Amino acid sequence: MSLTEDIKDFALDLGYSRVGITTADPFPGYISELRARQDMYAFYINRPTSPLKGAEPRNVMPSAKSIVMVVYDAFKESFPEKLVGKIGRIYQARCYLSPSHRINGARYRLMRDFLENNGCHVDHKIRVPERLAACRAGTVTYGKNGFAFADGIGSFIIISGFVIDRELEYDAPTYEVKCPPKCTLCIDACPTGSLYEPMKIDPRRCIGFNHWTTQEKGDSPVGKEGSYILPEIREKMGTWIHGCDICQEVCPRNQERLKAQLPQNEFLARVAEDFELTKLLNLTDEFFTKRVRPLMYNYIHKKKYFQRNAAIAIGNTGDPSFIPDLTKAMQDTEGMVRGYAAWGLGRIGGSRTRKILESSLSGETDEFAKAEIQAALGIN
Repeated sequence: MSLTEDIKDFALDLGYSRVGITTADPFPGYISELRARQDMYAFYINRPTSPLKGAEPRNVMPSAKSIVMVVYDAFKESFPEKLVGKIGRIYQARCYLSPSHRINGARYRLMRDFLENNGCHVDHKIRVPERLAACRAGTVTYGKNGFAFADGIGSFIIISGFVIDRELEYDAPTYEVKCPPKCTLCIDACPTGSLYEPMKIDPRRCIGFNHWTTQEKGDSPVGKEGSYILPEIREKMGTWIHGCDICQEVCPRNQERLKAQLPQNEFLARVAEDFELTKLLNLTDEFFTKRVRPLMYNYIHKKKYFQRNAAIAIGNTGDPSFIPDLTKAMQDTEGMVRGYAAWGLGRIGGSRTRKILESSLSGETDEFAKAEIQAALGIN
């Protein structure tokens, strides 16, 4: 067997659902597109992973010859109803940016080790444009929502690439959009208008993007826009607290998998048993370690941001039964948490919440929290 065949066999044996190989040639269209939308994608372009550099692999790794692209199916088991609509399925599947001591991270490491043990030099730093590279490697096609789709699976997938210094046998590209010609369900369903035309997204309005806006003094710079979420976005975030699946849920290409009778994941079932938005809002170290981190380790690392997202979700329920929990959060040590809890109380509304907000305002010292309390009370 050739090295190409060995690589594909090993990838499939590891549990990847698709594997393809393409050249290490640059991706000029990707570079042009990012630069043309610099205002929308500055947060991404300026990330430490340097996506513009990754789009020209040989500028980073002169010996680069091939890119091995693997696709993992994240929807092999069902997802608990209690978690759907709150946590994106990819995160529930624990396969996005998974650490090497977890099964999905170990799979990636084993694939890399196999390549290296077979004489390939693998650059550990290059982050190629994964969806585009996967199309060029013949493993996926595009959807109008901007996601990559694997035939027979759908868009709930994770794509990974390995840039190596060996010339291999290359697969035929599959650059195409397989969505029904007149379908705009994903665009129509996006609550914030983030999807503004086929395959065009303004990430600044995306619910998932707003979940990980976490930059402020003392934090690692994650998003240029900072930690503030606009009220007009908050109102449309529903109960999502980590990611959003709406544009994928309405897609005709995902319906077969969404409606399939799949086996239950026992770990997720255990998580769902004691998962509550209120526990995320008034977050203990134990709940953070036991129930939050195993699923939501991807791009939020401080408790207060999970609490912020939970306060927004609770406010969007409009359910007065949550008032005691939001009131408790108004005593949190973090001004950010107090501020978003105030927004949640204002979103629920009523004379009871007004009294709580008025009482909190007199003793509030944090400028952000004070401004949020005043806004909830309608004070300019």
